[in-house]
Amino acid sequence: MMGRLRRGWDRLSLYLPVVLMGLLALGTWWLVRNAPTSPGAPAAQAPRHQPDYFMKSFSVKSFDATGRLQSEVRGDMARHFPDTDTLEIDRARWRATAPNGRLTLATADRALSNADGSEVQLFGNAIVTREPLPSRPGGAAQPRLEFRSEFLHAFAHSERVRSHQPVTLTRGRDRFTADAMEYDHFDQVLQLRGRVHGVLMPGPAP
Repeated sequence: MMGRLRRGWDRLSLYLPVVLMGLLALGTWWLVRNAPTSPGAPAAQAPRHQPDYFMKSFSVKSFDATGRLQSEVRGDMARHFPDTDTLEIDRARWRATAPNGRLTLATADRALSNADGSEVQLFGNAIVTREPLPSRPGGAAQPRLEFRSEFLHAFAHSERVRSHQPVTLTRGRDRFTADAMEYDHFDQVLQLRGRVHGVLMPGPAP
């Protein structure tokens, strides 16, 4: 009898380490599965397009290194958006002065300006006007130039005006209409696209 018990114990002792290892692995798996998970770090959120401050009846001016006024943006109400560093302006008025002293004026129902006012997008009843310059010795006078559209994009430093919407251009007494336009004053290039119509008025008699 004692011999049988001893032989049975010997057999059991051979499998006991394997059984214990299996129980230990099963217990570890259960603990990992049921352990509470720690809250992860909050995911980084992209900047939201919401204003961080407002201005009423304001004026923003930009000067060059010599202190000369380059541009000024005014409006009834402005909202600043930090994600794009832009100003959205109600009833906007914009003016820029070129190095030669020529003045560019702009008005619109609404405008979107960059931080320094050198680039302005105009929406609704948009008008950009380049005031005339007097003639110089040996040169012809530069006439008044006016752009009208529901959308105009004006650049102060590069002296460009463009629009992807129907536009009316008046230069002195001449008048043009087009479906889209790009004007580069530095290169003296005007591109009119789409349905283009023009009326050229005769100049004064010599």
